[in-house]
Amino acid sequence: MVTEKITVGCEEWCALPGLGIPAIKVRVDSGAKTSSLHAFNVHAFKRGDQSWVRFDVHPLQKNRKTTVSCEARVVDRRVVKNSGGGMEKRYVIKVPIAVRSRSWTIELTLANRDSMGYRMLLGREAMAGRMVIDPEESFCLGAPSPSRVRRLYGIPPPLKKPPQLRRSR
Repeated sequence: MVTEKITVGCEEWCALPGLGIPAIKVRVDSGAKTSSLHAFNVHAFKRGDQSWVRFDVHPLQKNRKTTVSCEARVVDRRVVKNSGGGMEKRYVIKVPIAVRSRSWTIELTLANRDSMGYRMLLGREAMAGRMVIDPEESFCLGAPSPSRVRRLYGIPPPLKKPPQLRRSR
């Protein structure tokens, strides 16, 4: 059975339900082989005879207050070329990604992306056979409203400013 490929733009929203991340804006990058997720406070540990990693994620751009704590089994440690051209060793995990009504498992490297504009990079291995890119477009799959994103993460709505009182002269 041939499944029709999803058309995506240069940036999209997806979810990583296995990590407890209900919405994350991703940069679609066919130049990157492996996908990468922003992670900090990364700590490796053993669960039985398996290697695991515990880490925190700031899933929302320009928001360091919202944090999701995650755990995942390590499937590899690889040397990856970072955005500056340098080489670094990163943990690799496998997690399900949810895009529209579809879901499949992808590999993610964990890297501190605080200085990057997007908290996740979606690489070509994750898209292969499933997606085609229209680089002129953004959010072909739709985008959640800011109020929906706040609800998904339990962020209270912004406080409304009280009306300014006018001084009489």
